[in-house]
Amino acid sequence: MHEYTVFDAHFHIIDHTFPVVENNRFLPDHFDVDAYRGHAERLRVVGGAIVSGSFQEFDQSYLRDALQRLGPGFVGVTQLPASVTDEEIIDLDRVGVRAVRFNVKRGGSESIGNLETFARRVHDVAGWHTELYVDAAHLGELTDVIGALPAVSVDHLGLSEAGLPVLLDLVERGVRVKATGFGRVELDVRAAVRRIMDIDPTALMFGSDLPSTRARRPFEDADIDLLIDEVGEDDAEAVLRTNAERFYRIAGPR
Repeated sequence: MHEYTVFDAHFHIIDHTFPVVENNRFLPDHFDVDAYRGHAERLRVVGGAIVSGSFQEFDQSYLRDALQRLGPGFVGVTQLPASVTDEEIIDLDRVGVRAVRFNVKRGGSESIGNLETFARRVHDVAGWHTELYVDAAHLGELTDVIGALPAVSVDHLGLSEAGLPVLLDLVERGVRVKATGFGRVELDVRAAVRRIMDIDPTALMFGSDLPSTRARRPFEDADIDLLIDEVGEDDAEAVLRTNAERFYRIAGPR
């Protein structure tokens, strides 16, 4: 096992005690805080970002509960309608939510058509960034809009080989990238990681993507070893922890 402490920048909590909605005829299995903790301890996780999935739509109850149970060092990435009030955004910020997600790939979130106005609004109201789950190949016409937003990250290395040129263009414009979901992407992970690191070593953030719903291959511990091997020991700590801690505004010493 690796020697580094980890900020897991992308994982899901699926607690059937709270609303879970079938998406594209798929209903995920139960994977609660206790189940995640078993993996987190082994991976030396000291904090992370709970990401709302398509199957949770706009429900905040599961996220509030999970953040309270996981405690300091953990933050939330939620899905919200553009009709949400400023007061609701501020209240979610108080419990640890730090970003809004647009799930273009699976749905369950606000429309990408509201990306620019909503991304700017949540940043102005609470300092949140915006996360995109989308095949980067579909973002070509939005690169100028995305590149001009205050803070954005793209999930799962942009998903596809066809999307890699667009993703790299966005990295040059300051967009961050999650090194997650290696078992669900359609690209050469090693080559993509090297090219992102060549442009901006601060852009890449590791996430386990647990429990890897709908992935062809679930997360494996060896995925961290692959990442360390590609980024090198000098950048491993940043990619596994500190890049994401800065992006998610985690305060205090580790």
